[in-house]
Amino acid sequence: MKYYLLSFLLLLIGLKPAEAQLRSPEEFLGYPLGSKFTPHYKVLEYFKYLGSTNKNIKIQKYGKTYEGRELLVAMISAKDNMDNLEGIRKQNLSLSNAEKNNGNTEKPFIKGKQPAILWLSYNVHGNEASSTETALKMLFTLAEAKSVNVQNWLKNTVVIIDPCLNPDGRERYLNFFGSVTGIQPNPNPMAREHIEPWPGGRSNHYYFDLNRDWAWQSQVETQQRLDLYQDWMPEVHVDFHEQSYNDPYYFAPAAEPIHQDITPWQRNFQITVGKNNAKYFDQNGWQYFTKEQFDLLYPSYGDTYPLYNGAIGMTYEQGGIGAGLMVTTIDGDTLTLKDRIAHHFTTGMATLETVSNHADQLVEEFGKYFEKGLTNPPGAYKSFVIKAQNPYRLEKLAGLLKKNHIQFAYGLDKELTGYSYENRKSERFKVERNDLVINLNQPRAVLANVLMEPQTTVSDSNTYDITAWALPYAYGLPAFAIVETIKGRFAEPEENREAFPVVQKPYAWIFPWSGLPDAQLLMELQKENIKVRIAEEPFTIAGRKFGLGSLLVYRTENERFIPTLTGKIAAIEKKTKKSFYPAASGFVDRGKDFGSSSYRILKVPKVAIVAGPESSAYSVGEVWHFLEQELNYPVNLIALRNIENINLDKINVLILPDGNYPVETMDKLEDWIKIGGKVILLEDAIQSVTDSRLFEVKKKEELKEEEILINPALYANRNSIDMSDAIPGAIFKVHLDAGHPLSTGLGTYYYALKTDDHIYAPLNRGWNVGMLKSDSYVAGVAGKKVLKTLSSGMTLGVQSLGKGTIIYIGTNVLFRSFWENGKQLFLNALFLVD
Repeated sequence: MKYYLLSFLLLLIGLKPAEAQLRSPEEFLGYPLGSKFTPHYKVLEYFKYLGSTNKNIKIQKYGKTYEGRELLVAMISAKDNMDNLEGIRKQNLSLSNAEKNNGNTEKPFIKGKQPAILWLSYNVHGNEASSTETALKMLFTLAEAKSVNVQNWLKNTVVIIDPCLNPDGRERYLNFFGSVTGIQPNPNPMAREHIEPWPGGRSNHYYFDLNRDWAWQSQVETQQRLDLYQDWMPEVHVDFHEQSYNDPYYFAPAAEPIHQDITPWQRNFQITVGKNNAKYFDQNGWQYFTKEQFDLLYPSYGDTYPLYNGAIGMTYEQGGIGAGLMVTTIDGDTLTLKDRIAHHFTTGMATLETVSNHADQLVEEFGKYFEKGLTNPPGAYKSFVIKAQNPYRLEKLAGLLKKNHIQFAYGLDKELTGYSYENRKSERFKVERNDLVINLNQPRAVLANVLMEPQTTVSDSNTYDITAWALPYAYGLPAFAIVETIKGRFAEPEENREAFPVVQKPYAWIFPWSGLPDAQLLMELQKENIKVRIAEEPFTIAGRKFGLGSLLVYRTENERFIPTLTGKIAAIEKKTKKSFYPAASGFVDRGKDFGSSSYRILKVPKVAIVAGPESSAYSVGEVWHFLEQELNYPVNLIALRNIENINLDKINVLILPDGNYPVETMDKLEDWIKIGGKVILLEDAIQSVTDSRLFEVKKKEELKEEEILINPALYANRNSIDMSDAIPGAIFKVHLDAGHPLSTGLGTYYYALKTDDHIYAPLNRGWNVGMLKSDSYVAGVAGKKVLKTLSSGMTLGVQSLGKGTIIYIGTNVLFRSFWENGKQLFLNALFLVD
């Protein structure tokens, strides 16, 4: 009876019972925010609770992580906006398509009536854990909407809150912290709770940095999030981070270099937001900085990617990595989790205020951004042609463009003049039927230009990440940049299926080796215990040419053990959608006949990756992700201490990712290698063995003292000196020994992304497969000393040792899983080199 009376009284005074009983995070969780970390499942429970209690909140699930944790966002606004949420979304999306209405019949577009979309992303780095706690407070405050200010702000704004972009990494950090902290948190920076063990919680399941994956979308979390992002296309996106706990707070405006395609409006609005943030920080006496460290160049950040998609993208950085619940800073202050939440909450609310106050202008400028792409795209070039030299890699490139909503077409029967990415000069060329054509007159013109431009202009070399990423180099495809506007004629490439002769009893079945699908075909054959041979020289048979690296299955030698061989071959062709060429004879027109020793049998790789504190977690993750997720190949992750006991029957390929390994441990591999083991050393793993008696590789001689230019340094320039040593990710052309199996499918050169100046002397006993020369520099920032160091030397090499092999790969061929050109090289090392 009392309950009904209370409900009646509430109705009389105009309150809703559900909203009056809205529980705060503290009430729901049972502890004050900032007193402990909140596990992911509790975060989800609270978001769903608010969504079920408050009609102005919509909870939308958008996917799951590799480890199966749920990903969701909360959308919140004023009641009128929530009632027309789908209409608002469609209207907003029409702006990014440079359309006025985009077929939306719910409500016509009226200037000044479209709210701005503000997207807040929290905890992309798992161990930057304060931001998810902030998301709880942020959503509750907006749901409660006690103040008139909040109510008014939500009238002009739809806020999308993603509480945790990286739950797997965050839970890894929380599990560590919970296992080492005591009854009371220890603020001593030397305490174990402030020092994470390898691999740390920053990255996702496969040790990828999700804040560098926006454009490439290699990870499942990014792919699912970007699908939702592209459905909304916000006007403003804020990415909440943490940095060293000794640093003050950072917010926009950003530091140089700022990409030239970022508009004056985008730059100026960052200043507008920054000034409002600063107002509240000034009132509280909190320290902060702007314009010093975090630049806007690399296109795959949580701030730059939105900027290149018409939004105002910003990163906010709170001091806090490793701080736990509290820590004593270098200044002697105590920084608590509660402090960190307060700072992030303040910038979040201040940004909402700024967005709301400028909502009309944000929406208007957002529409203009994409309209300008149609009529006046940026950059020196207006079109790009990517040649169909490797159909698989071109298909992968087309897939990336589609993910990013970049328009393209195929084919144009015309001769043109364009800048050659390969030769770095203007040349005549012909556009053929299956060549991919990008016309920059399109809504996503800026993003397309940023991803395709041959050389990115960098105003300040003190950048935070790589400075070169042009897709033709990353995909290893010949391409041309054209100053005129051209359009492809066809929506899809033409399928070129060769008609093979019918041979009842082939001497051999032959297939080329040019990409990951061919590796998957090889895997299917080897799973069936079918022996596969490699052609170590090109040959011609029945008038048909086959290149080095072509693979062959001999019928007779396999039928002895597999009577149903022909049926298995047919089944594999059907499964992989690949066709084998049936050779009627082992007698060739040119080259070696099939009985020659030039056709050796390929071993079945049994792979292990060394993974532990000696290894770069990112490098481990790149190899692990490629093998498991792209190649679907079985792999073992083992600790370095166990390599002394590896058994050739169980492991015959050992991959040492980028890292620092004790040379005495590496020398213990001698017996295993000599009886047939293969070691693949990636990047700095090579540095670890240059003093070993076992490994032939040696460092290139250091520059002579008189060759090093020394300039007097000024203290005022202390943050920018020594840039002659800088190489924040530049592209170099590696000259290849095209006759070696490691070069199969790549030709005479390979475009490498170099992030260090490490180079090696040519091997005295072995094969110098990849060499850097005086003309190798292609694009990106590289200091004078670096360019001189990298002007000559070995970066890809192969050494025989007994019956085994050592492969040296001195550049990151799997960089962030978007360097497709390098995947071919890695597959060659794994399957073809013996």
